[in-house]
Amino acid sequence: MSRIALVDDDRNILTSVSMTLEAEGFEVETYNDGQAALDAFNKRLPDMAVLDIKMPRMDGMDLLQRLRQKTSTLPVIFLTSKDDEIDEVLGLRMGADDYVKKPFSQRLLVERIRALLRRQDVLEGRDVVESDEDKVLERGDLVMDPLRHSVVWKGTDVSLTVTEFLLLQALAQRPGFVKSRDQLMDVAYDDQVYVDDRTIDSHIKRLRKKMRGADKEFSAIETLYGIGYRYNEE
Repeated sequence: MSRIALVDDDRNILTSVSMTLEAEGFEVETYNDGQAALDAFNKRLPDMAVLDIKMPRMDGMDLLQRLRQKTSTLPVIFLTSKDDEIDEVLGLRMGADDYVKKPFSQRLLVERIRALLRRQDVLEGRDVVESDEDKVLERGDLVMDPLRHSVVWKGTDVSLTVTEFLLLQALAQRPGFVKSRDQLMDVAYDDQVYVDDRTIDSHIKRLRKKMRGADKEFSAIETLYGIGYRYNEE
């Protein structure tokens, strides 16, 4: 049973999310500020931490920084408000693995947690049952390993969030075929949470920027204005 630490100063979120995670078979430890969580983590680390960014005493950013000084591998998901884009970018640079925007569906968060725990199992050498969706995907210069959550472009590792990984995987699975924004929303989110077209566009923009960090000539993701996106195998 994986232990999930949930850190948020909103008691409603602590109660509702912990009930959902416990129903999914997780052991949940809740904290209403970063300092209380850090004190507990210094005694025993959880298997994953889900952190709100804005909290009293110690916010999510400070807590993440302290965690990364202690361990580089603990999976961390940020809970962010829709206006926290700068905080999201900074958090990912500091070592967060993914972020989920409030308001969010419980199922979306559970899926993100499971994806990161599976990656952690593989990285630590534990046996994982492999499905067809978990097989390594190779498209020209692109190599994606879903179990390890790794992306390599022209031999260079590219660090993506879970959401960015899912979007790139959806596009690369069928090169040349157009994916509408609605189809990509279904990949990245679920039917219990509403996101607009600009949310997908923002993810694609960040995805391209990261890929161009590995290769400034990267152009495999093509925009078809008013329609969606497609992956062109290079």
